[in-house]
Amino acid sequence: MALDGPAERRDEAQAAMGNGNGVAPPPLRPAGRPSGAPACADRRLRLNPNMEHKPQDYSDVRGEYAPAVYSALERHLPPSVLDANREIKLQLMREVLGHYWPHGERNKVQRHREYRQRILNHYKSAAGSWYKRAQLVGQEPLHKELYKMRPSSFFLPTFLEAIRTNTEESFRSIMTEPVPGVYSFAMLQPNFCEMLLQEVENFEKWVHTMKFKIMRPNTMNKYGAVLDDFGLEVMLNQFMEQFIAPMSTVLYPEVGGGTLDTHHAFVVEYGKDRDVELGFHVDDSEVTLNVCLGKQFSGGELYFRGIRCENHVNSETQHEEMFDYSHVPGRAVLHRGRHRHGARPTSSGLRINLLLWCRREMKKYQKDFSGWCGECKREKKERQIHAVKATKLAFLRGAGGATI
Repeated sequence: MALDGPAERRDEAQAAMGNGNGVAPPPLRPAGRPSGAPACADRRLRLNPNMEHKPQDYSDVRGEYAPAVYSALERHLPPSVLDANREIKLQLMREVLGHYWPHGERNKVQRHREYRQRILNHYKSAAGSWYKRAQLVGQEPLHKELYKMRPSSFFLPTFLEAIRTNTEESFRSIMTEPVPGVYSFAMLQPNFCEMLLQEVENFEKWVHTMKFKIMRPNTMNKYGAVLDDFGLEVMLNQFMEQFIAPMSTVLYPEVGGGTLDTHHAFVVEYGKDRDVELGFHVDDSEVTLNVCLGKQFSGGELYFRGIRCENHVNSETQHEEMFDYSHVPGRAVLHRGRHRHGARPTSSGLRINLLLWCRREMKKYQKDFSGWCGECKREKKERQIHAVKATKLAFLRGAGGATI
């Protein structure tokens, strides 16, 4: 039921936390360790991270994993390894992660990386000064101003003021919360929406002309594009860190809203000769931002059906959990990734939405979901009711048998 994310794998580091007791067995490939690397006996990961330890900077590391994975995993290294040099720690973490990541998944990531590099080498984004493009022939972006964060040009003044104030009161002052955990608010400038629509259309036309096979956002959407693939990744990461994370920290602390460190950004297209509707699902994210860019359309409402953990994703929906949301261009809806939802058919026109899946590369080791899963909450409440009833019954039986 869950949507597939991009080729980058987000669960490999969590898997590396190991078996039931949180200890990973030694990697199977000890050969090739740097000189001075710790022995196998010292290579058991900690179940609970050392939050007092400050990880080293891995932003320059390129490979299968995002730098945030290494920074987070370093806190789980055994004490005897924490003081080792960076190369030793990096080698150990790569061996641990590689042990838990199937070869086929690594190939998938490599193919996606090569695809993105091919696009970036020819679609010359203004954000790509770190690529050598001077001698390459390709398509220029239509709106280069999109590739660098320009808050006053992108966002409405009311939204910017709420972010600047950075309090729960300021966030809620611009929002409605029609059902618990779903927030709606005016966010994007009309001109930004129009430019982004034109940029996506420009990119898609270029891809068609070049006869490239475009990678779609996920397995459920046959139309749309991944914005990170053609140069918008840096801007959109700032979008998440500076404007979504502050709200998520306050509104979604129970799912790690304050520790978002990576994203998957894309547009989806609904209407004639496009996708028509989207089935019932959950997102591959901790927090999802969904903003309607336009254009003219009717239908396409989002329907929400309650928040669920993996164990209860197919459980029944309670009446109070049902809610339908009608899209308005420029207006955003923010919700947990595990909030079950779908999209009704777009009956006319063309609807295009910007999706930003905000994630944590390293998930907190969690077994109790009763803080946010609707079904877990109900089960916990039922257990409490039964416990109270059993206590009362035992008391009454004891009182009835007492003698005076």
